[in-house]
Amino acid sequence: MRLVSYHEDGGIRAGILLGEQIVPAAALAAPAAGVRGLLAALDEEGLADLARRADESDERLERSEVRLAAPVPDPQKIICLGLNYRDHAEESGQEPPSAPLWFGKFANSLIGSGEQIVLPAAHPEYVDYEAELAVVIGRPAHRVGAEEALAHVAGAMPLNDVSARDLQLQNPLWTSGKAIDTFAPCGPALVTLDEIPDLQDLGVRTRIDGELLQEGNTREQIFGVAEAVAWLSRTMTLLPGDIIATGTPAGVGASKGRFLRAGDTVEIEVDGLGTLSNPVVNE
Repeated sequence: MRLVSYHEDGGIRAGILLGEQIVPAAALAAPAAGVRGLLAALDEEGLADLARRADESDERLERSEVRLAAPVPDPQKIICLGLNYRDHAEESGQEPPSAPLWFGKFANSLIGSGEQIVLPAAHPEYVDYEAELAVVIGRPAHRVGAEEALAHVAGAMPLNDVSARDLQLQNPLWTSGKAIDTFAPCGPALVTLDEIPDLQDLGVRTRIDGELLQEGNTREQIFGVAEAVAWLSRTMTLLPGDIIATGTPAGVGASKGRFLRAGDTVEIEVDGLGTLSNPVVNE
């Protein structure tokens, strides 16, 4: 199943994406109005039943006629792994981490596919792209082992860890260059794990205006998804809707001197999960 969130009547609604159509969750007597609520209320069997009812529903919206939001627009936590591919650590001139290196973003950074990445007026010159696989928690996880960690993951989606490099490098904690408005595009949909054969064998790539600038595979991660979820759960309780971005491969703009500019269209693609597309504008 592919869960989406979309703007309607001044709010954000949950829906199920079927090809180029969206079935509103409200039309299915779903137990929650938002995706995070659905993940909290429904187990794997409940989500599968919701998918079956969506497939049978005649109440549908054309995807082209709605504005998508981030699939989970209101997570409690957005956790991002840094330097989680050896080739990216090498191009950054840093040693690969011996334990997961993470920082936070906040809900103000979240936007959906098709929405605008806004270059901040105070720091527009060194804004970079980072193609990432992001996973979303479906069941609370606290002190879980790697062997059981994926049972707590609802699904996955593309995410662009947009970064203002000048601000990022002013602070060893990185967050000041990462948690800017519109700097966490994700989607277009949250794809449940039953549609993903192997989280650790997915191609991840970036294109700007059709030019391929970044390409890697999740099998090259230093810390795989299960290991990262388990490690994070040792010290914090991961809750339904929490987003974990799992790092980016080599090829970021800072290594090429190629930063985002108004007029660009950035596409982040993950095999089988769809393509996230966002135009870039000045503030």
